[in-house]
Amino acid sequence: MSDSNSQDELAGSEQPFVAHLIELRDRLVRAVIAIGVAAAVLAIFPGPGELYDILAQPLVAHLPKGATLIATSVISPFMVPLKILMMAAFLIALPVVLYQVWAFVAPGLYAHEKKLVLPLVVSSTVLFFMGVAFCYFFVFGQVFKFIQGFAPKSITAAPDIEAYLSFVLTMFLAFGLAFEVPVAVVVLARMEVVSVQKLKDFRGYFVVLAFVIAAVVTPPDVVSQLALAIPMCLLYEMGIWAAQIFIKHTQAPDEAANAG
Repeated sequence: MSDSNSQDELAGSEQPFVAHLIELRDRLVRAVIAIGVAAAVLAIFPGPGELYDILAQPLVAHLPKGATLIATSVISPFMVPLKILMMAAFLIALPVVLYQVWAFVAPGLYAHEKKLVLPLVVSSTVLFFMGVAFCYFFVFGQVFKFIQGFAPKSITAAPDIEAYLSFVLTMFLAFGLAFEVPVAVVVLARMEVVSVQKLKDFRGYFVVLAFVIAAVVTPPDVVSQLALAIPMCLLYEMGIWAAQIFIKHTQAPDEAANAG
């Protein structure tokens, strides 16, 4: 009798677990399909080679006349544009990927938690794109101009395409994550890891921390370090302001009643 009861309990618990696995698989497939579709479109227009030209434009614009990037590996002219194609496809499909993650976890969240998660998913995506765009359109031009200004006239600059790709990805990741500071502040405050008042008191320390991070992750020039540290400080202030709003509007019913 006890064996049959155990089997019934197992049967009841296996079904939801299998259903979750199937749903997870389906959402992963949809995310991969979205990336694949974006990659196929980019492969047709503008094409992998043109994508690399777009990515390299801020550097090429500041190279000496007639200088170009070089490939020191036999397969670099094929692999590097392909990597850029996949990176661009992932960024374009990122909203779809994050939506699939959101749709998978949403059924297990309370109503007040859903009010917090969806805005954070959207804002973190927008902020990451803003960080990448700020790096590409402003920081790269200033950094390459600054570096080329120090290059001796006897040296002909001809950067390797793989080294340039590695540099670009590092900078994109650094600025993309740096622009996530408001999201991190909101999450820490909403989860009550730290209070809003303590975040305000930490301002001075965060300024020092921002400049230390900028000195570690960016090239050793003043322009890129200031371009990373100053936005981080401003975004920290924005995070404190946003945290107060989120805490007020994403409280659980019992928390709101106690607050009232």
